[in-house]
Amino acid sequence: MWEEQLDCALKAGISVIKPIMDIYNRGFDVEIKEDNSPVTEADKLADKLIREALHKAYPTYAFLTEESEDNKSRLENDYVWIVDPIDGTTNFSRTLPWCAISVALAYKGEVIIGVVYNAFASQLFFASKNEGAFCNGVKIEVSKREFKDCLLATAFSCYNKGNETQKCLNFVKEIFPQINDIRRMGSAACELCNVALGRLDMFFEISLNPWDYAAASLVLKEAGGVISGVDGKTLPFNLGTSIIAANNITNHQKLVKIVNNNLK
Repeated sequence: MWEEQLDCALKAGISVIKPIMDIYNRGFDVEIKEDNSPVTEADKLADKLIREALHKAYPTYAFLTEESEDNKSRLENDYVWIVDPIDGTTNFSRTLPWCAISVALAYKGEVIIGVVYNAFASQLFFASKNEGAFCNGVKIEVSKREFKDCLLATAFSCYNKGNETQKCLNFVKEIFPQINDIRRMGSAACELCNVALGRLDMFFEISLNPWDYAAASLVLKEAGGVISGVDGKTLPFNLGTSIIAANNITNHQKLVKIVNNNLK
């Protein structure tokens, strides 16, 4: 049903890889934004090129992107492109090869298209609603591991090292003895997609924005995974939401309980 929009999102994401890689390989300056997060010329260029390509194909659709200044009002449009030109900019700024281009399309608040491209790992994830999830053209699904065998990805609210960080550390202290191991890799989009691929099994992060997880959330759901807010209910797309994801509903419910034990 959404084949043309998916094709457009794929082409837009793939088209910016070369200019991003050119910047990555030649070196670049890093700016620090008001929220203490980094931004590079690659973020700005990728945002510009992706927006131009999508707008040319669908001029009536709105945008919600990390590098835009008019984000909040755009969610009122029926069709909204949700874009993170580089998810994992801290990694990119230090030339750590774990980051991705993320392009999603939402219709009336529901994500219907998701594309996440980590060119460094040669992983091109994509999904459309009710059509399954794919990595490099091969259909994928979440793992079937039990909670005790799960590999969890998480993060510690690195730009706000206050009370939220301590809550995350308390969460890690409680959950670590109950699972296989923990990873902190620096890109929510990549991590959620690798839960979808079955390499990771669970994910939790506090204070994310829609562009961090919109595309990957659909990839995960279409691969059979579960994603929600910290209350365990269906995730709304608003600015600054904490999310929980898991490979199955049983593990998700256990994860929700442990998260909430430590967010009070």
